[in-house]
Amino acid sequence: MASLKKNYDAFLSFRGTDVRKNFLSHLYTTLDQNGIHTFVDSEELRKGEQILPTLVKVIEESHTMIIIFSKDYASSRWCLEELVKIMECKAQKRLIMLPVFYKVEPREVRRAYKRNMAKHETEFGKDSKTMEGWKKALFEAGSLSRWHINDGDEAKLIRGIIEEVSSHLEQITPLHVADCPVGIDSRVQEVISLLQKKLDDDDVLMIGLWRPGGIGKTTLAKAIYNAIERQFQGGNFLDRVRETSNKSDGLVDLQRKLLSRILSPKHPTVYTKDGGISLIRERLCRKKVLFVLDDVDQLDQLKALAGGGNWFGKGSRIFVTTRDRYLLTSSPCESCVYEVETLKSDEAVDLFVWHAFPNSIKVEIRRDLIDRALHYASGFPLALEVLGSFLCGINERAWESALHKLSKSPYQAINRVLITSFEALDNNEREIFLDIACFFKGKSKEYIEEVLNGCEFYTTIGIEILIQRSLIRNECGTLQMHDLVQLTVYIFSKDPIRLPYNLRWLKYPNAPVLDFGFGLKKLIGLDVQKCHIQQLEVSVPDVSSSPNLESLNLDGCFSVPDVSSSPNLESLNLDGCKSLVEIHQYVTYHGKLKFLSLQFCSNLSIFPHALKTKSLQALDIFGCSKLEKFFDIPEKMEHLEELDRGLTAIKELSTLVENLLSVKIINLSKCKRLTTLSSSVYKLQNLEDLNLEGFSNFVMFPKDLEDSTNPNGNPRFGKLNQLNLSGCNLSQLEFLESSSSFTNLAHLDLSHNKFIHLLLQKITQLPPNVHALYARCCRSLQEFPDLSGVSSTGLVVDFSSCREFFRKGANAADVLSLKELPKMRNVGLLLIGREMPEWFIPCKTDGSISFMVPGDLYDKFLGLALCFVLDLKEGKAVYPGCGIDILVNGQNVVNRGSSFYSLKSDHVWIKNIPRRGLYQMCKEREVLRDDQNHFQVYLSVSRGRLEKCGSRLIYEQQEDELRIELQHHQPMETNWSLEERDSEEDNWIDTEEEESSSETDDELIKAIDQGKEKRLLSQADKLDLGGSYACLATGDLCRSLKTLSRERILRKKGY
Repeated sequence: MASLKKNYDAFLSFRGTDVRKNFLSHLYTTLDQNGIHTFVDSEELRKGEQILPTLVKVIEESHTMIIIFSKDYASSRWCLEELVKIMECKAQKRLIMLPVFYKVEPREVRRAYKRNMAKHETEFGKDSKTMEGWKKALFEAGSLSRWHINDGDEAKLIRGIIEEVSSHLEQITPLHVADCPVGIDSRVQEVISLLQKKLDDDDVLMIGLWRPGGIGKTTLAKAIYNAIERQFQGGNFLDRVRETSNKSDGLVDLQRKLLSRILSPKHPTVYTKDGGISLIRERLCRKKVLFVLDDVDQLDQLKALAGGGNWFGKGSRIFVTTRDRYLLTSSPCESCVYEVETLKSDEAVDLFVWHAFPNSIKVEIRRDLIDRALHYASGFPLALEVLGSFLCGINERAWESALHKLSKSPYQAINRVLITSFEALDNNEREIFLDIACFFKGKSKEYIEEVLNGCEFYTTIGIEILIQRSLIRNECGTLQMHDLVQLTVYIFSKDPIRLPYNLRWLKYPNAPVLDFGFGLKKLIGLDVQKCHIQQLEVSVPDVSSSPNLESLNLDGCFSVPDVSSSPNLESLNLDGCKSLVEIHQYVTYHGKLKFLSLQFCSNLSIFPHALKTKSLQALDIFGCSKLEKFFDIPEKMEHLEELDRGLTAIKELSTLVENLLSVKIINLSKCKRLTTLSSSVYKLQNLEDLNLEGFSNFVMFPKDLEDSTNPNGNPRFGKLNQLNLSGCNLSQLEFLESSSSFTNLAHLDLSHNKFIHLLLQKITQLPPNVHALYARCCRSLQEFPDLSGVSSTGLVVDFSSCREFFRKGANAADVLSLKELPKMRNVGLLLIGREMPEWFIPCKTDGSISFMVPGDLYDKFLGLALCFVLDLKEGKAVYPGCGIDILVNGQNVVNRGSSFYSLKSDHVWIKNIPRRGLYQMCKEREVLRDDQNHFQVYLSVSRGRLEKCGSRLIYEQQEDELRIELQHHQPMETNWSLEERDSEEDNWIDTEEEESSSETDDELIKAIDQGKEKRLLSQADKLDLGGSYACLATGDLCRSLKTLSRERILRKKGY
């Protein structure tokens, strides 16, 4: 028998007489040209062999199955046996299946090739197990629509197959761990044992690999990833998280990379960090995934990439390599820590010898010298690698000299090894190394050589020497170095780095001492953020001789330079400068300053009394907790659009705020000392977003003391789109009742208001364009608001924990009726209750329902309404989540998850998915058929139990609904959980009031439900939600209402 390789990239299943000499030949040739090792029986097997046993073995050893269904595919017994084995392996998640329907309709495959199967029935019997197995395999495979071609472009089809196979193979290609992986296997097994002991398989766990740099955390993480990756539905290894996140939009790039290997190539693009958070949470909450986040050094990196265990499906594992153990204990995920130890003595010897004596080089070196070298390396793999490479090929006397120098170094073991190796370089290699460390790390080797050759360096030989010394690495054509090597050289390099006189822009995070010489006359931009590491002995750069400077970023620096002699400065970022106490007058008088950011300058207490910088566009002083006085605005400011004064100690707002003529965004969240708001805010005609969240001493929103329109006839707050009054201790909402104000208000958050005096018992009228209304924990509300005047085309409503609604007997059916749903587009409703409106079609107990929709009806249905009744633990706050999976013709077109705030009782959630959204996803995946479309809906709940659920396809004409045919189907395994709410936000709920209540929400509902045999349908006859707008708010219920997007500051115009 011809020898078979252990593993094939692809296996082709086909009927030779149909396709071997045409389509198959072209496909196989293209696969081979793209380096995809493919099994085809005519080229791999000799004639006369026992085909079936051999094929079974090859199928089990292949990654991807390409099944070409053709006219006579089912006439071959061997093809059918192949297919059965392929479907078995697919069920065990051991391979990827890619069906191609070549000049045959998918429905003919699903119907089991009646003409071909009739011949087999005469041989095996119609009801035999063999026939049943074949028919089942054909039906399941025929439901997996992928590619279908009759007389189309075969070359285009083949290109699509190649792209998908290549994409799958890229995901399963193991990571390169190390040239000499000493001591790795035993540590991998220790981590796997730790996982098995720590939690059940269904739990989501974050595992921290913690210890200092150079100890082998990344190498170990790669080996673990390779060892267990196939146990998961998807995974990704994100390397250099710290380095990447320091770049512009670095976290967004990491989010894109995280999703790219798991979702299809057509998944939505990530444009912002908050958008990426929502996309990760919604698309991965039902998938069992494996992630490695390598070199994490900030909590915001974890929050952006793995903000909660419930972001991911059950059994997911998130590995984090870090030098900061605090990050792991601060994570909202369930976590454990594995302390990576230095190498054992025998392991250290093996690794050192591999680098010091490669290729069995025979050099007579005394054993005591080798022992001394091992002592200085102290078991650190990086130190062993660098020191071994440094000592490689030199004689015994040179060893003695180098080791003697190491013994005199006062620094810790790994640093003295790195410094010794650095100082042994000659001037050419040292300058090249410093330039790479400072400016070119991660750039292509060709580019670096081109630039440095122009500086009269001998770059090619210099780079080769640096690689031989293990100071840099060539990774896929780019030059990289361990960040510990980079940092150590920064710290102990004797001379400041002299910047070129003609330098125009420098971005240098974590910069060492920089020598500005006699000034940089042409310098336009300087970004040296996070240069506050004390051991770097950072001096504040002298920019007084840089008159052309336009942008200065000193985020995290210890002190602030004098910028009074930089008249062209437009952007100044001093975020996190903890030593900053006072802002000097020249900043507020600066003629060209546009962007000023002072976030979290925790000791800033003195700000100039007047703001006169007329060019200013954005001012951010969020988190300046000692700043008590709001500056005056004596003159009209025509350019300021964003003002963030959240989390400060201000006690009053200037009455001259009306001079902010162009302001669009004002954030005063969590200003707990502010008790009143000037009525002059009504004069801000361009205001779009007002965030007053957490005004715990706020009594009432100001009334407009003047006419409700301005002198030009425009309504007050005519452009206001978002208003957040959550946690403001409000007792009345009269200000909302003005018919000529708030005409454009879309997002309104009234949650967590205590209403101690029960003055707010009814929201009588809402602004007409509201499409997101939140009133969580407004316990005295007794009537659902009148929505008849709301004209927006989407509606999200959260009235969770509003007890009085149900004390009066209200329920979900009183809010939404089947009659009104055709007018709606995108609806989400959350209320206390246990009853599902009667017009929903109940799903099975496993949360599933299946139906066939004739092709001619697909353009007529308006949406799919879904209802969840959540059974939560009585009296205990939980963070439930609802999952929605919709398959059309076997392809997943909807994969959504929504999570909710802390709930203590049963709730009902109703969600309407508009046809437009479903159609777009179906179109992208090309799954719709002309005859019948098979819909499968799977609903599930995490952090609670799904008491009951239902669905309903919404049609304008009732007779169309009668043509929908319910189906029996196999249950789908759902493996997911949803994000728990961030504790900082949830703490705004008045937990003391909840715990002291003598009556739980469940008791209230129980009292109402007894004797209530029949529920009335909705009275909201006039509810109209037609139109094209689709509110995209999901589980976190419009987080944009909770926080001001401070990231927009300094982002405009490339700053």
